[in-house]
Amino acid sequence: MARILVIEDNAANMKLAVFLLEQAGHEVFQASDAEEGIRLAREQHPALILMDVQLPGMDGLAATRLLKGDAITRDIKIVALTAFAMRGDREKIEAAGCDGYIAKPIRYQEFLQVVGDAVARAGVALAAT
Repeated sequence: MARILVIEDNAANMKLAVFLLEQAGHEVFQASDAEEGIRLAREQHPALILMDVQLPGMDGLAATRLLKGDAITRDIKIVALTAFAMRGDREKIEAAGCDGYIAKPIRYQEFLQVVGDAVARAGVALAAT
């Protein structure tokens, strides 16, 4: 089981992500904007952050750059959640410091595979599901 923070402003996407993560045995924290997500990341220090790219106010890539530049949060794995899948978007996501990305709409098998891989890279043992 890993501690995972989901930063997502779309209620349907949040509900799906939280459901899938909790069913897989993870402890999930939720934030609907970047500022709340940054605060929770600093307080809870999750193994993984799933970061929506398009958030109200500060976008997810700017939030990722802040988290990766902060000594307290720089080692947290961050995977972007994005509806963008165009040429160059992957490079922008990686340049911001993301450790991977998941395209929306979420496909549950791919979602759980990417999450599992990121959690394993973070050094957290996965609970049997």
